[in-house]
Amino acid sequence: MTGTHLPYNFHNDQSDVISARFKGPQGSFKLDAAFTLPAAGITALFGPSGCGKTSVLRCIAGLNAMKEGFFSLKGGIWQDQSRFLPAHKRPVGYVFQEASLFPHLSVKQNLVYGQKRSQPLSPSDTARLDQDDVIELLGIGPLLQRSPNKLSGGERQRVAIGRALLSCPSILLMDEPMAALDRFSKNEILPYLERLHDELKIPILYVSHDISEVERLADQMVLMQQGTVKAAGPLQSLLSNPDLSLARMPDAASVLGGTLSAMDDAFGISTIMVSGRPFYVPGVKGPIGHPIRLRIEASDVALSRHMPEGSSSILNTPSVTIETIQPFGDHMANIFLTLGEDLDRQTLIARISNKSLHALDLRTGDRLQAMIKSVSMVR
Repeated sequence: MTGTHLPYNFHNDQSDVISARFKGPQGSFKLDAAFTLPAAGITALFGPSGCGKTSVLRCIAGLNAMKEGFFSLKGGIWQDQSRFLPAHKRPVGYVFQEASLFPHLSVKQNLVYGQKRSQPLSPSDTARLDQDDVIELLGIGPLLQRSPNKLSGGERQRVAIGRALLSCPSILLMDEPMAALDRFSKNEILPYLERLHDELKIPILYVSHDISEVERLADQMVLMQQGTVKAAGPLQSLLSNPDLSLARMPDAASVLGGTLSAMDDAFGISTIMVSGRPFYVPGVKGPIGHPIRLRIEASDVALSRHMPEGSSSILNTPSVTIETIQPFGDHMANIFLTLGEDLDRQTLIARISNKSLHALDLRTGDRLQAMIKSVSMVR
């Protein structure tokens, strides 16, 4: 351990942020990671295996004590040069890759164990979660009398999340909670993770190397590589940043925020307003005004100098402006396109051939029509 074990301390600075800085050797590599982000929603720690994501989570939980470390949550300092709050006193809910439930206890008894560990550090720090609310939130009511050995992988993880929530945490740490699940189990648990995002008031740090999970769940991202933070900020900004590796992935995509504005029940098509432009997406339902997150693969975006004439199966052809042109491999290019204006502006990525780039004679600042072949709702 490093530093002195001092009582948890609150102050008024940085009352709405998570601030972390950890530096030192971690096994075969050196961790040198720092970020400050809003203490709300889901923040994804993303990067390849072995880049330090789990090490950062363990440092936050107090399981790894580093000489050069700092962590504060909503103005409360857990670690700095003079203090170190030990792991058993940190109000952390930790969900691991494996559910690690007590096999000799029923689901209900596992949840009760989580409640017994609850110890909020101040009355105003953490709202105590009611057991019935957690059970309803995670859909585990029918499982309460069952043994963990009789649960599917997705069910076990939902119970593990419930146990972590009932410990009354100020922050929920999730270390690749779906890494050990098959595709069916992942599809089962994802809607519940979305409900956590929508209904919980505590921040969630979510470790993953699966970009599809991050695109669906995260609000912010910490992009890690070889023990360092390459970038940290809003998910949409990082995905569409030409200076980062995310836009150069084979399956690069844009994530756009919009609002449900209309539904055509006859054709099953909904209108999503994105940066002032209507997008027409099948299968989207919900209350008018509900926020919607759309995903558009770069390879599904074609470009034209003019609006296509005649009939077309392509529903979405918004006007865009070229922001950046970037080579991709030997024969392709990424075109970063601006949708909307000023504060409502978002970035759409198109991946086209160099032949198309040459034929259209594209230049930065050109006004074009994007022809989007496929749009999917991710949240």
